[in-house]
Amino acid sequence: MEVTLIGMGPGDPSALTGGALAALEQADVLIGSRRLVERCALSPEAQRFSSTKSAEIVEILASGPWECPCVLYSGDTGFHSGTRTLLPLLEERGISWRVLPGVSSMQYFAAMLGRPWQEWQVVSAHGLACDPVGEVLAAHGRPVFFLTGGVGGVAALCRRLAQAGLGSLTATVGEALSYPEERITQAQVWELAEKEFSTLSVLLVDGATSIWPLRSQGIDDGAFLRGEVPMTKQEVRAAALAKLEVRDGAVYWDVGAGTGSVSVELALLAPRSPVYAVEYKGEACALIRANRERFGAYNLELAEGRAPAALSDLPAPDGVFIGGSEGELIPILEAALSRNPAVRFCVTAIAVETLGVAVAAFTQLGMNPQITQITVARSRRAGERNLMLGQNPVWIVTGQKEALL
Repeated sequence: MEVTLIGMGPGDPSALTGGALAALEQADVLIGSRRLVERCALSPEAQRFSSTKSAEIVEILASGPWECPCVLYSGDTGFHSGTRTLLPLLEERGISWRVLPGVSSMQYFAAMLGRPWQEWQVVSAHGLACDPVGEVLAAHGRPVFFLTGGVGGVAALCRRLAQAGLGSLTATVGEALSYPEERITQAQVWELAEKEFSTLSVLLVDGATSIWPLRSQGIDDGAFLRGEVPMTKQEVRAAALAKLEVRDGAVYWDVGAGTGSVSVELALLAPRSPVYAVEYKGEACALIRANRERFGAYNLELAEGRAPAALSDLPAPDGVFIGGSEGELIPILEAALSRNPAVRFCVTAIAVETLGVAVAAFTQLGMNPQITQITVARSRRAGERNLMLGQNPVWIVTGQKEALL
């Protein structure tokens, strides 16, 4: 017995390869999703089993005297396909196999739209956790193609994008591709969020290009809206983010966010990361919102309120920057540690007394504080000469639980 794994393409037999057609005409058993096995008319005499779980498929194959069994997969066998888990199980059982690839829904959709797909960012939201905001931002202007289904349906993905401020992007939905009821809809994301679509749908979101070009940390201070609110300066901000060891996809808190300069930089450096700016002062909150829009940092969310109370509903952090604690440093540190004992902290201080409090707090909570002093001088033009003007020195205290390093 040799089992044939077939990529059925979008679904209609016209999209099948010649090899797949020949295998199906000889098949004596078909295994796959209910939709695929019931709609396949190319093997009228074949016995049919509805199963998508690889372990079950292997048991079905081992249970009968099949000569030409075929396992059916939607789309292409190498594109978010169950072949990934089935092939190792076939190897373990000593069952020989061959794979006949098909046309993926992405290829078919691109052909229908008359667009090349080599630049598309490809994401599966079909039965998988998916953050559409992070994926769109991380694509840096490239279109993002989503396989959808279940809770990751088209409307749900568009609602999340619209809620984050990306509702004006153009998106295209392909429903029931290759079937008679095929439909293609193009509109702005906020419009699609209000519609209903088939569970057999794909979504293409045209790229969101930030007004701020992709670069390393350390955005010029003058680029931020700041009013009278204190702001972490460019050089200190760059050093602090390096000390925080930013990783895309991790969760970050910026406590005492002020203008949101650190939050914005975190969001831009790690577009797949949820970033929470924690602030309670009215003017500062308004500036955080304004800077979020100014830089297109749509993965940044304002958590308005005083810490540590405002931290209770936030997801567990992987990194916490603390630019201001209002005398609540230890409770803030404890709140983060209670959610994630491996969290990494970065605290800035401009007063010697604040430095002492931070070092004592880290030590008390079982962390070995690493202390860096940043002293910066900036040039100012005076006639034909450049004079260096010293800025206030700043201490950066970083650390996490030693046993977890």
